[in-house]
Amino acid sequence: MLPLRTVRGRLLLGIACQATAALAGVTPFIAVAETGRALLSGEEWLLYVVVGIAALPVRVISLTAATTLTHFADNDLQLHLRRELARHVSRLPLGWLSTRGSGAVKQAVHDDVGALHHLVAHALLDLVSALVIPIAATVYLVTVNPLMTVITLVPLALGFAFRSRAMRNVHVRMAEYHHATESLNTASVEFVHGIAVVKTFGQTGKGHNRFREAARTYGKFVSDWAEHVTPPLIRSQIVQAPLVALVVVLTAGTALSAAGLLTPADLVPFLVLGTGLSGPALAIGYSLQELRAGRAAADRISTVLATPALREGTGAAPVPISPARVEFDSVNFGYDAETEVLRSIDLVLEPGTVTALVGPSGAGKSTLAGLLGRFHDVSEGSVRINGVDVRDIPSAELYRRVGFVLQDVRLLNTTVLDNIRLASPEADEAAVVLAAKAARIHDRITALPDGYLTVLGDDVHLSGGEAQRVCIARALLADTPVLVLDEATSFADAESEAEIQEAVGELAVGRTVLVIAHRLTTVREADQIVVLEDGVIRERGTHDDLLAADGAYASMWTVTR
Repeated sequence: MLPLRTVRGRLLLGIACQATAALAGVTPFIAVAETGRALLSGEEWLLYVVVGIAALPVRVISLTAATTLTHFADNDLQLHLRRELARHVSRLPLGWLSTRGSGAVKQAVHDDVGALHHLVAHALLDLVSALVIPIAATVYLVTVNPLMTVITLVPLALGFAFRSRAMRNVHVRMAEYHHATESLNTASVEFVHGIAVVKTFGQTGKGHNRFREAARTYGKFVSDWAEHVTPPLIRSQIVQAPLVALVVVLTAGTALSAAGLLTPADLVPFLVLGTGLSGPALAIGYSLQELRAGRAAADRISTVLATPALREGTGAAPVPISPARVEFDSVNFGYDAETEVLRSIDLVLEPGTVTALVGPSGAGKSTLAGLLGRFHDVSEGSVRINGVDVRDIPSAELYRRVGFVLQDVRLLNTTVLDNIRLASPEADEAAVVLAAKAARIHDRITALPDGYLTVLGDDVHLSGGEAQRVCIARALLADTPVLVLDEATSFADAESEAEIQEAVGELAVGRTVLVIAHRLTTVREADQIVVLEDGVIRERGTHDDLLAADGAYASMWTVTR
């Protein structure tokens, strides 16, 4: 289990201390049983009392050592894992993050790391106690009377049989459970983040659909699983109840005593210890369940850490900042070996020009644009800026040359000022205001309760079009020579769309721009229009040229009009 390697030594020492504490914990009960047998048989009993009392401080010291070791190990492990996950996730392709959603990242970094607390600090120790106590007690009872020991263990065996039936296919069920939880987490986070947008445009019902479906799927899974496991679990708890054990011990003990197979003195240990075996036995089931949950969390964390990170560029070849010429040279790309999304893409974006990507949904437009910012790396071929492969450009340098305004708007829960200067933290307020004015969002910001110092996400929310213009202001402030626009008016109403188009026009001046568009009317003035279908470039040219060719673009234009 990879995440536990860093604390394995302390865990093993803690387990040894817990085993000692468990043996010391069962010793007083054995001492009581032996004292009873000695009194009934007229033998010496003082030694048993001394041993029983001496075991108590041993248990306290060992238990304290065990819990201290595992809790300190847990603290160090969580700190190490969260740092490692944060470092590793920051180096993963942005496409990996977007395809899994914020809920999946949150589950790995927060939920799964948190789930390891109970595994490291509690579950392992609980399991040790649950195993050592009944084993030690059973070994002792066998020395008293083997036949009576077997009879005493019958209810426990039945309980384990019922529990085993309930836990059948538990690994598959746990995987399904965590998938349902991850989907619900993602839907919840996305719904909460987007609630202002869907309410603004009267799409509340549509915005609820994904969340409702994820909640329904999660609820159905949990109820179906509970319906499957509840009856055998109840039967298991009934047969392992202490009262049932007491009835079995008294009934069997009386019968064996009457038959001369068990002395009254030998019945005492079974009354003292036999009825108490059910508690640790039940704890074994719960501890195993917690171990499975912890192991599944550890496996998911290991999977994230094993995901290949982007190779960081060396920066050996300097890249001129501007003007910027972008080349897609024989580019092939697939998310896996079996599925090819883009094939034989050859495309040049000349400095200072606007290139529009159009085509049906799923054609690969966003994927192609994402390769420019290393959302993924190409499978074959290369993407170059001024002749330098983007894979050879350090990330910080790359994002000083390539900016994005995406349709999936993300604003942070901080001030408007800090949201705009996210890409340029050193920018002064005057520069931020200038960018906001160019993005046609300054007047809306000054109307907020605290102007540029208004914190977004508490009591103040922006509409989709307003949030998009904040992102455009951010891109203007970053002042990158290459710009990718992914359907920048997707969440805008008619009034906001006009303002966004003006802001985009301001943003595109002097830059090399790649636009992903679904509305052809927004890109008819582009210097170059590229039609993608099934991951292949079908057509390219100006608006007039493509209409004259009477091909795929002309057909789309006719439908648009």
